[in-house]
Amino acid sequence: MDSRSERKHQAILEAATTVFLDKGYARTSMDDIAKLAAVSKQTVYKHFSDKEKLFAEIVLATTDRIDGTIDLVADVPADADGLEENLTRLARQLLTALTQPQVIQLRRLIIANADRFPQLGAAWYEQGFERVLATLTATFERLTAQGLLKTDDPMLAAHHFSGLLLWIPVNRAMFHGSPQHSEADLDRYAAGGIRAFLAAYR
Repeated sequence: MDSRSERKHQAILEAATTVFLDKGYARTSMDDIAKLAAVSKQTVYKHFSDKEKLFAEIVLATTDRIDGTIDLVADVPADADGLEENLTRLARQLLTALTQPQVIQLRRLIIANADRFPQLGAAWYEQGFERVLATLTATFERLTAQGLLKTDDPMLAAHHFSGLLLWIPVNRAMFHGSPQHSEADLDRYAAGGIRAFLAAYR
């Protein structure tokens, strides 16, 4: 793909992301996407054979952004004295990443179309959040082996960890239509979640 074609391809992806998030899948047309991308509809079809394939590409492309989060989860140091501080810092970073407005919008869009595209929803979960859970599990296994945590079931502990952090802000955002928290709220959720987690697992 030459550079001009690459630029058009990227412009279509960016336009499609904007329109899908704004209008939803059913109300989005290829004409809408072409207009916003400033290309012809024929050009859109040249790059993407149909709306479903374009939707799938923009959804799955977002899972690449989780790599930085996974690196953060894997790098929790084995420091008994600093365990609460280190986990609280990780919790705060996870909250920041997973409560971004576009992430919440995309989550809502995927859930709204889960019956229409069940395999796409499953793939987004598996390639995204499930990878974070798997890395959390491995991290908790390591910290347990080093005597910093007590986890009989590290995978369940990973679910508890994420649930304690995300239940309030994600549910509020899902039902209210936009993030309903301040930076101070996220600080409080991170600190409180880690205190509860360590009360059960340290």
